[in-house]
Amino acid sequence: MDINQILKKYWGYNSFRPLQEDIINSILQGKDTLALMPTGGGKSITFQVPTLYMDGMCLVITPLIALMKDQVEELNIRDIPAAAIYLGMESRDIFSNINKAKAGKLKFLYISPERLSSMRFRDRIKQLKVCLIAVDESHCISQWGYDFRPSYMKIVEIREYFPKVPILAVTATATKEVAKDIQDKLGFPEHNMYSKSFKRNNISYVARNVNDRLGQLEKILNVVKGSGIIYVRTRKATVEIAAFLKSKGFSADFYHAGLSSYKRSKKQDMWKNDNTKIIVSTNAFGMGIDKPDVRIVIHYDMPDSPEAYFQEAGRAGRDGLKSYAVLLYNDAMIKSMRTRATKEFPSKDYVRNIYWYLGGNFGIEEGEAKGMAFQFNPDQFVMKYKLDYVQAMSAIKIIQACGYLEMSSSINSRSRIIFSEIRDNLNKYSYSNLQDKIIEYALRNFAGIFVKYSYVNEEDFSDKFGVSRDDIYHALLDLSKMGIIKYIPGNDKPYIVFNEPFMPKSYITISPEAYEKRRDSLKIKINKMVEYANLEHTCRQVFLSEYFGQTEDSDCGVCDICLKDKKNKSTLTSSEIEKQIKLLLKDNKISIKELSPLIKANEDSVLKVVRNMLDDGKLEYENGFILRLKV
Repeated sequence: MDINQILKKYWGYNSFRPLQEDIINSILQGKDTLALMPTGGGKSITFQVPTLYMDGMCLVITPLIALMKDQVEELNIRDIPAAAIYLGMESRDIFSNINKAKAGKLKFLYISPERLSSMRFRDRIKQLKVCLIAVDESHCISQWGYDFRPSYMKIVEIREYFPKVPILAVTATATKEVAKDIQDKLGFPEHNMYSKSFKRNNISYVARNVNDRLGQLEKILNVVKGSGIIYVRTRKATVEIAAFLKSKGFSADFYHAGLSSYKRSKKQDMWKNDNTKIIVSTNAFGMGIDKPDVRIVIHYDMPDSPEAYFQEAGRAGRDGLKSYAVLLYNDAMIKSMRTRATKEFPSKDYVRNIYWYLGGNFGIEEGEAKGMAFQFNPDQFVMKYKLDYVQAMSAIKIIQACGYLEMSSSINSRSRIIFSEIRDNLNKYSYSNLQDKIIEYALRNFAGIFVKYSYVNEEDFSDKFGVSRDDIYHALLDLSKMGIIKYIPGNDKPYIVFNEPFMPKSYITISPEAYEKRRDSLKIKINKMVEYANLEHTCRQVFLSEYFGQTEDSDCGVCDICLKDKKNKSTLTSSEIEKQIKLLLKDNKISIKELSPLIKANEDSVLKVVRNMLDDGKLEYENGFILRLKV
């Protein structure tokens, strides 16, 4: 099959989207390739299709574990063999997936970048038949990107195992500086970038300076119907704003990283299936969500960078239909934004103290912990050491930028049980009513539970039996203590992985690249966001495109700036247009084509006035197409 037949067979599409085929052909020619494609632009197709065409498998490196799981599941549904390996998996599952890859039973193996720090893991992947290395969220390799991860620097080191294998780096957002950095850090022999226009003609970008943001929110949602996302900065705000919207009769819910994985999944499914129309969330929501009919994305708080804003706003209108991306702000918010760089870059002594607190939190001695991962609960950590949450997390990011450790995303591993006791002996024990229900349900619904682990969901049991999640947890724990089952509780907390042995805080070197330059870069990004909010004459889409190093041929015509300009043009009377024409032609000769854009009125109105002035003898042609005032 050729690539078009593969696309049709597995995805049902008759043709590729713009740029996808060019990127695929670049890969098939063996070239390292950087693909800049906005959110919803079909990045995954660019590495999935060529892999199915080639002999071998694709190694996909991505930091987004939730997205990793979703893509593996989607590929398997399409009868394309895929698996994932990430932090927190059971050893048996890791071995199983590696063995499948060795045996040629996989076309895609998704791995988290932290895995590349393990020499043992590297030794295993050396034996794989790899035809392509795909690096998702590739901006993470650049310190000038908005989500730098030191583990991405390890990617170039595995190239020596696969010297003839091309790399495809994909990202939705990258400035010129970051795009160059990606290619250099991944060892491209020559720069080779494909960039899709960031212009989205179906999205109307709007920014409104309002003090009553809640009132404005209500007005907007009364006008724009359909599915929507409201982004806020804090978990507390998600709950409060969702409650406000519900009180006004809207179908709304909240979402943030502090919820259990079950609740997050349930809320996400309710929204995706349109049972909930509006989701109010921190930026934890949205990565990898392929919901095409989002009609509006509202930023109730201003993001720190145009990169973050563009990616989040880009979740609107992926079906190509009319949609809106609205930023609400006010002068107090802008003042607060300008102080963020100070708060997100606390003193270097504070950063070193946070490093030391982490060691104490995990009970690590000096010289220990290199390559080790520790489950990390940020909320408990800041409470234990009486820290400001934002400053503490910012300090960890600085330590991460220095390369000493890395904080992974949450792994969302599910709880598992297996029966330890044989079936015939189960009746010999005395159980509580709840334990009895759990055992009966497990025996009826989990095939093979005496020989292999089965995934369980405590929240599901909680709903089914009408008790709290804690009751289910303790019932399972007690069954485990009795020797009836083995119970491995799931977790959805991040991990801290130490890249270097733990050392005295006085040994911690905080380089200008990790601190001063990143702080200055953040200030620039914040200033750009403030500039975007305060635009008066520049088209918003043109501004965003220029920020990412692209040049647009024309304004979008649908953002609030363009619409305001159109309105101003349409209000000029014929006599006002005639006055402007006379003024422009007083000492000049101008063609009709050049004249119209110089007048703040729509083109039809200008042409009508020109025709009337020609008929009245006020204007005349020269050389057939040049206008001048008739003397």
